[in-house]
Amino acid sequence: MEATHSPQHGGNLIWAATVANCSPLDILDFSASINPWGPPVSALTAIKGHLRDLNVYPNPDYRQLRQAIATQVNGEMLHESIEADWILPGNGAAELLTWAGRELAQLDAIYLLTPAFGDYWRTLNTFDGNVVECPLSISAVDVDLTLPQPLNSRSGLLINNPHNPTGRLFSSQILLEALKKFALVVVDEAFMDFLRPNQQQSLVSWVKEYENLVILRSLTKFYSLPGLRLGYAIAHPQRLQKWQRWRDPWPVNSLAEAAGIAVLEDEKFQQQTWNWLEQSRPQLYQGLANISGLKPYPSVANFIFIESDYSVSKLQLNLLKQHRILIRDCLSFPSLGDRYFRVAVRKPAENQRLIQALTLITS
Repeated sequence: MEATHSPQHGGNLIWAATVANCSPLDILDFSASINPWGPPVSALTAIKGHLRDLNVYPNPDYRQLRQAIATQVNGEMLHESIEADWILPGNGAAELLTWAGRELAQLDAIYLLTPAFGDYWRTLNTFDGNVVECPLSISAVDVDLTLPQPLNSRSGLLINNPHNPTGRLFSSQILLEALKKFALVVVDEAFMDFLRPNQQQSLVSWVKEYENLVILRSLTKFYSLPGLRLGYAIAHPQRLQKWQRWRDPWPVNSLAEAAGIAVLEDEKFQQQTWNWLEQSRPQLYQGLANISGLKPYPSVANFIFIESDYSVSKLQLNLLKQHRILIRDCLSFPSLGDRYFRVAVRKPAENQRLIQALTLITS
């Protein structure tokens, strides 16, 4: 039986291969916004070197990994440095989002900028949070964020920067204003690493000044390790100690810990990624803009958000069946529907293959 309903998340190659009637290895995946140059050799070497650790439990303190994260983060700092106690590694940013959602749901209202990543709804609905949607003006790409006015002093804000799925970057100064209005502000910076440190608008520098601030970051997207699951939170130590009591004792496995420490020191891979993205993203953007019926939006991330005159569901199926290419529809973003999709920026030849396929299908 042919699978016709797309998954909630990108990167589901089993579903895509069923539709395309091929092996998952034959699918060119533009649906998951993962660095196409990874995993870096440093990660693979570290994993091989720690296979002997599989017969012992990881150290639940993760001191070395937290120190490695602190070292990298402090290299970006514009304000006050962060110690390891302010960092909590997790089984991907998704695991840490669960605990952030548990805290947010205890407030009277949680303000959520929409369209919003589907996993936000998962965690907030799991803990019966009172969600207040705040629609983002997609067409006003050059206008900075207008903060919502909270219901009362017991309100929270969950937001990502850069924004998913639009790829917009909000200024840190605007987000700092939110910290004065909301009891808890959770900023998902999963894609912030794709900007060079001097281009970022991170709030990490302000965590020590604002106890009501939580930063979530991913190590799996930039370093192409989604199957390993690794992310981290930066927040006040007392908050992180509470999260530690809520969760499993060993959320990060030994191989993920070893790989994380290695890639955080891999400056060559970081520079390669920034250089590639600065060249490839505008080329892909222009190629998409040249296709009649498609309107790409400017992005600072490793993906591009596109408005379509065509049904994206049909476009997605035709790309799979005719070209074995998978794009990310936006049906899981309720406010968007069937006229928007998102594509990852991949290697130049792969980007060109996507442009050629879209040109054929829409002509």
